[in-house]
Amino acid sequence: MSIESSPKINESSGITEVDFGSEIADIRKTGIDPNFWYPVARSKDLKLGKTLAVTFSGDPIVLVRPKNGEAFALENRCAHRQVPLDIGKVAGCTLKCGYHGWVYDAQGKCISIPYLDSSKTKRNQVRHYPSREAYGLFFIFPGDPEKMEDAMFPNLPSADNPKYKTRYLNRKVDCHYTFMHENLMDMNHQFLHRKLMGGIKTMFLGMREGKNWFEADYTFTRASGSQPLGEKFMLGDRPKAAAGERDLMTIRTEYPYQTLKFWTAGSKEPALDLWNIYVPIDKDNKKNHTFGLMMIKRPKMGFLLDMFWPFIIWFTNGIFAEDRVICELEQKAFDENDCDSNNEVFPAIKGLRKVLIENGIR
Repeated sequence: MSIESSPKINESSGITEVDFGSEIADIRKTGIDPNFWYPVARSKDLKLGKTLAVTFSGDPIVLVRPKNGEAFALENRCAHRQVPLDIGKVAGCTLKCGYHGWVYDAQGKCISIPYLDSSKTKRNQVRHYPSREAYGLFFIFPGDPEKMEDAMFPNLPSADNPKYKTRYLNRKVDCHYTFMHENLMDMNHQFLHRKLMGGIKTMFLGMREGKNWFEADYTFTRASGSQPLGEKFMLGDRPKAAAGERDLMTIRTEYPYQTLKFWTAGSKEPALDLWNIYVPIDKDNKKNHTFGLMMIKRPKMGFLLDMFWPFIIWFTNGIFAEDRVICELEQKAFDENDCDSNNEVFPAIKGLRKVLIENGIR
């Protein structure tokens, strides 16, 4: 289906705006909705019997992995003197503050103050964050606990499919999370990657939207040069397309997550299945921690993908580095203007912005 509505465009400035009555929302000042499951760390980075300090949108959080029992997440501030709990000690299935030894259970309740009787502990507690581990990531639910049951947990079948090999994306980028959504959604920026990808011509095929999602389709032709080795190791040589067949890339933001699926011509399963989430670190959402799973389908001789894996990492790191630099430059330009002065002309990005603003926090 086609886009039925689009953001209101300020003709004089070109600024993309969504009109909420008398208010005009600036996309770069739109906060992320906390009522979803967000990864905040790789599971492997939270060691047995240890703590790990993370943040979500400026809120300090401590992850705890007891030697016995399930890992848990708490506000990273002791109720006593507000010092970080991650400097404390994991004791059994509890966390002991490193200052005065106050003891917290997995629900954030203070169950012991060593120098006072137990009746004094009842009114002292810290926030508990519901948590889950899946796909090698540690997820928390930072929103309203009453809304947790309605929040669908990410479903990533390719991550558990032996036909695919997974690469984890785990990097911090100094920009608002919306820049990241736009960067991946807009495949017209292939010129940025010309040194790594060569001459690529992007063909926009169409777009669709719903209340909390937006997606766009693309295909590509080579304008100059030959297929780079990095792409060939990931996707293989392009098969000769039958009449009417062509490569297809579909990029989807289903708030707050983003996916990219790439089918080579004639294939029924995606050769590349990418899942990303951009988790705000600071209160103003001007920095994000990007977590992702890049799942690549194994060729018939699966060992070849393992053999060329280091080269694939090098190649994709180059792509990601260029995207990171350009998004951080966009953030710098925004900070200098203190408003979104972009003259956006691409319908897909206008539609994406509408979804991000309407589902975000103003």
